Amino acid sequence: MKGKILIIEDDEDINNVIAEKLQKEGYLCRQCFSGSEARELVEREEFDLALMDIMMPGITGRDLLPFIKEKEIPVIILTASDELEDKIALLHAGANDYITKPFLFPELLARIAVQLREAGNRKAREVLTYRKLTLDPRNGQAVLAGKPLNLTRQEGRILEILMASPDKVFTKHDIYMQAWQDNFFRDEKTVAVHISHIRSKIKAVTSQEYIETLWGIGFRMMP
Repeated sequence: MKGKILIIEDDEDINNVIAEKLQKEGYLCRQCFSGSEARELVEREEFDLALMDIMMPGITGRDLLPFIKEKEIPVIILTASDELEDKIALLHAGANDYITKPFLFPELLARIAVQLREAGNRKAREVLTYRKLTLDPRNGQAVLAGKPLNLTRQEGRILEILMASPDKVFTKHDIYMQAWQDNFFRDEKTVAVHISHIRSKIKAVTSQEYIETLWGIGFRMMP
């Protein structure tokens, strides 16, 4: 599944066509036909993106936009209005993008992909927390129980990879490719040495283990 998309459009034909085409592209879609129905869905479920018309019965798109943005859901406006003032006002109100009807479906797909990619990048760079350990990926600073670990750049990158998906097991090859961003895997000892250094810095603060080795498989955060 590429992402879960909420389609907020009162025109049933347009709503159904968008949903059908997006589902064929691998997206999971939830459809609603009014602003009030959309608000209820957003309260109950999580979404990766919302496609929203402006003129709808009940709660209008303009009124609904601030509520959806509070949930940190990217919003692409779908509307027949091509007035520049409307576009500017909606973008200032928090819309991430704006596309006028009628539109070509490949353009909508491209805009959806851009918003999902940007949302993923923002999420990936948020401060990570695991037990008493926090890591800010933006500067590589790690703090354990209030004490800085003084990681090197590569050590911070490795810890970020592990903390971003703490239940996932990463092979040495996986870690090397992501941390060094190099397609040529030179020496598996490189990863092991860096993880050993991270462990030593953690051990200087606490006796608790934070990184688990699954012999013959890889590494993950200690459950």
